[in-house]
Amino acid sequence: MRVAVLVLEGAFDTGLAAVLDTLDTANALADRKSAHFSVSSIGFAQRVRTSQGFAVKLRRAASAKRPDVVIVPALGAKTPETILARISRADVASAGALLRKWRSSGARVAAACTGTFVLAASGLLDGRRATTTWWLAPTMREHFPRALLDDSRMVVDDDGVTTAGAALAHVDLALWLIRRRSPSIARATARHFVFDERPLQSSYVLHDFVTHADPLVERFEQWARAHLAEFSMYAAARSVGASERTLERRLQTVLGKSPVSYVQDLRVERAVHALETTDATVDDVATLVGYRDAVTLRTLLRKKTGRGVRELRDRKGSP
Repeated sequence: MRVAVLVLEGAFDTGLAAVLDTLDTANALADRKSAHFSVSSIGFAQRVRTSQGFAVKLRRAASAKRPDVVIVPALGAKTPETILARISRADVASAGALLRKWRSSGARVAAACTGTFVLAASGLLDGRRATTTWWLAPTMREHFPRALLDDSRMVVDDDGVTTAGAALAHVDLALWLIRRRSPSIARATARHFVFDERPLQSSYVLHDFVTHADPLVERFEQWARAHLAEFSMYAAARSVGASERTLERRLQTVLGKSPVSYVQDLRVERAVHALETTDATVDDVATLVGYRDAVTLRTLLRKKTGRGVRELRDRKGSP
């Protein structure tokens, strides 16, 4: 399989290295030719600098043959303002044109973390399911509303376009590609990295960080945290000074979910904390977060975190 890693100026060092090292490890562990990856790093200059200032030598993208897969690592941007500035550059526009060309001729296009904004800017996420790093999800929803964003997922594939979540999801993305070629090599590579599969990134989200994107949503989040056990949509709307319809519309725009769904996330967050840090029974934790029985909580925990109560209890006291 021919893999091209499209490296743009200011690439995120960890993401770039994670993709290259994961694929290189898979090659080293492969015991048959079908698991081999032929990897090349390409760009629009012979040399670019990463976000940490390291020089990377590249093959010219213009002379590269169409690969089977092209991967766009993240750009070194840590705020909405900086990623929006980065994707307005000329090299990102050139990348978009190349990605569209290669996708139309059959190549799989993939990106992780802020690299997903390069795909969004190219139009390749329009009408497609996708994910991105959770803390920039409100920014993507605002600026690229045609992307069908599910930022709870770690890796999302839709019609030959594959996206992955936050920074270390570069490894998840590389393992996903390896798994398509050889599940056994993917398992061996993950074991060598001591890396556990993480289908969801929802359990890592800092909800109060995300809600800062909108003052009304932030007020709702603060009120909801204080009233999880007796949450009422009517009371929440009155508290933040908005109608229920306005509140629902604003949360859908900023967070991509309804107020009830967001309150479920907050309840799961508090329940996980209680299970990991206290000896409270599951029934007591369910009551604490506003559920009448533990069955509902158990189901929600599995759905939202990918873990059951026993797995969460096993992490109690872990560093």
